[in-house]
Amino acid sequence: MRANSKSILQGKRGFTLLEILLALAISAIVLAGIGTVFYGAIHLRDRTAAAIEASVPITQALGIIRRDLLGALPPGGSGSYYSLAGDFRANAAGTGSGRLQIFTTTGVLNDNDPWSDVQEVVYELHDPVPRGSGSGRDLTRVVVRNVLATAQPDTVERVLLSNVRSAEFECYDGMNWQTSWDTSAGNTNLPTAIKVRLTMASESGANLSGQQPYELIVPLVAQSRTNQVQSSGGSQ
Repeated sequence: MRANSKSILQGKRGFTLLEILLALAISAIVLAGIGTVFYGAIHLRDRTAAAIEASVPITQALGIIRRDLLGALPPGGSGSYYSLAGDFRANAAGTGSGRLQIFTTTGVLNDNDPWSDVQEVVYELHDPVPRGSGSGRDLTRVVVRNVLATAQPDTVERVLLSNVRSAEFECYDGMNWQTSWDTSAGNTNLPTAIKVRLTMASESGANLSGQQPYELIVPLVAQSRTNQVQSSGGSQ
């Protein structure tokens, strides 16, 4: 009986020190690999969240510009509704400091205000106040609700996007992109489409010449009828 017990105890040999050290080394390597993958995943998540957070103001600004352009009205159109619209102007494309002036139907109707949904909107770059550490400017949206004012109308100015290096507006005439458009100086109708190009500046002031701009192309469907020939004779 004692002999059998002794043989059983001799068969249950424990781990040697070398085996324990080897197991610890393998465990350390596996844990290091898991930690590296986890750190990479956290870093990727932070970068993705930062990119999404940075793109939200740009997406919102382009959405507002697109809405205004879709509601753009031509000047001199027939009917009392279109007669509220003034001239359409897009200037200085290619210089980085473009300016866009439109009359659009995006005005918010209010029971306390007598204005219609037609309003004048101007997009242009202004220097920020106060000047921060970045090298960019503010893309502002200036709105005039009373488009029939005989005196200086009240304006509402809103900063759509900060730290913008350049803002450009180009007009498509059906064949080519034009760098400027002015319905008071020969272009009696609206362009077929508008291209908006925004380039952001670096927060630290570094040169980002290779940065790709954000572009938006919006077709303009409203056109005036001033070029139509009207018959001077009465109905037969």
